[in-house]
Formats: sequence, C-alpha cells, structure tokens
Amino acid sequence: MGMRNCRTVYGETLVELGKENERIVVLEADLGKTTMTKLFEKEFPGRFFEMGIGEQNMISTAAGLALSGKIAFANSFAVFATGRPYDQIRVSCIGKLNVKIVGSSCGLSDFGDGATHQSIEDVAIMRAIPNMTILSPADGIETKKMTRAAADYDGPVYMRILRNDVPDVTDEKQEFKIGTPSVIREGSDVTVFAHGYMIYKALKAAETLEKEGISLRIVNVSTLKPIDENIIKKLASGVKGVVTVEEHTIMGGLASAIAFILRGMAIPMEAVAIQDCFGQSALSYEQLLEHYGLTDTAIVKAVKKVLG
Repeated sequence: MGMRNCRTVYGETLVELGKENERIVVLEADLGKTTMTKLFEKEFPGRFFEMGIGEQNMISTAAGLALSGKIAFANSFAVFATGRPYDQIRVSCIGKLNVKIVGSSCGLSDFGDGATHQSIEDVAIMRAIPNMTILSPADGIETKKMTRAAADYDGPVYMRILRNDVPDVTDEKQEFKIGTPSVIREGSDVTVFAHGYMIYKALKAAETLEKEGISLRIVNVSTLKPIDENIIKKLASGVKGVVTVEEHTIMGGLASAIAFILRGMAIPMEAVAIQDCFGQSALSYEQLLEHYGLTDTAIVKAVKKVLG
C-alpha cells in the first residue's frame, strides 16, 4: 500500500491538464506553496492569478474567467475556500458557472492550526447550494481522477483535499464517475458508507471484524453531491445494518445524506463523525482523529451496535 500526498498529486495533475487544455486557469488565495498550485504557476505564469488573501474577489474573478470560456480552478484551505466567499460561490452556482473550488487541508488534517483552520462543516455548506457538485478523494489515485473529472465537468465543483500523506486504497484501473459510489470491499453483514481518509479507517475496521466473523461491505461515497440514490439503496439492501463514517460534523454531511436516502428502509444505522463542535490544535493528525472518535476502533463499535 503506497503512500501519497493528495495535494502534490493535485498540483501535478493541474500541470498535466494545463498542458492539454489552454482553457485551464488557476487562481490562488496566498497559499500556493501549501495547496501546491505553485507547480502550475511555475509552468504557466500567464494563466495563474495570485489573488492574495481575498477569497471573495478570487471567486468573483474565477466566475468572470468562466464566463469568458475558461475552466477556472480557485484554491485555498477548505475552511476559507467555502466559508469566506459563500455569497460569491452561491451566485456562481445560480449561473451554473464553470468554477472549480478546491479546498486544501480539509477536515482535521491541518492539525496544528486549530479551530480557525479546520473545515469540519464545508460539505454541509456546499451541499446546501443548488447546482454544486462535491467531491472527496480517498487517496492520491482518486485525487488525480477527480481533478480530471472536475475539469471535464461543465459546472461548479467543490473538491476537498487532505493535507497529509495517505495510503492508496482505491483501484488505479477503476473508472471514476461523478455521482457513482464504488464498492472498495465486498461484505455481507453491515454496509459502511465513507469518504476521504475514513475509507482507510473502515478497511482497518473490516480486518479486525473479519477475525470475529463479521463481514463489512465498504462503499466509497466519493461524490457527496449528487449521490446515486438507487445504488445506495441497493448497497444497503440485504445487510443487517448501515454505518456512515466521515471526517466532518455530524450535521449536514454524509450521515444526513444517507439517512435521507434510506428513510423508507427499516434498517439500523449508526454514524461515526465529529459531534457538533469545532476542531482544536494537536501535535499530530492521528491524535486529533483519536480525540474526535474517527478511528477504526470507533467503526468497530458502531458496527457492533447496529448488529445489536
């Protein structure tokens, strides 16, 4: 299982796309060294726009570039990319403009900078906006596929990217299609719906539970909007329970989406997520995940709970 940094993969993929398509332009809000858009800036300085700490202006400028026929990638930390320019994003979505918002250092992955820099509500904010597509890659492999899919897709997209190196958990050969969940591991007792780094945690939980004779089906819901409801219902059928796992607040994210889709099915469900609170600083990413109960141990407990 190789380790990759999704930010680096994203930056490298942007450069590839830039070579293939002159319509690709990149905007940055003073964080290019961290979001890795510096790679694009080096290769295509004439198509790179440093907007400074002015996220509202960045999104408005990206919208203008989109109206002129460009494919605009606007970048910042996830918490700033979604929160500060909310109104500008919303207006861009009314016009279905071809703006791709990429939120780096999402969830708790910016462990050292605390509550102000940790985006634990970004999915909920973006899910509430009509016409918005939301992507959450599980690893470097999926980050590359998603960046390309976002560039090909005509309309607004939000993609959240982790800060730290993560293990590869998806299949390089499997096609990524916006809106389609994929089965990462087949199982028969409980279906676990997850996205991002939580896929890896779910796989670890599956290995633990397998020794106890409990079989987990792990589903990567890497598109958080739109979600193919028929596929979700099918993957939740024939099992004894469902568990959702997300590096996001319990409010308005994956748990809410899956619960709504399965509302007509009498199936026990548990959610592993950040409770209704902000993040905080810590010495490491894993320390924070442990504190907020985003662990394979927590998934094991949730699975046993739905199984009664």
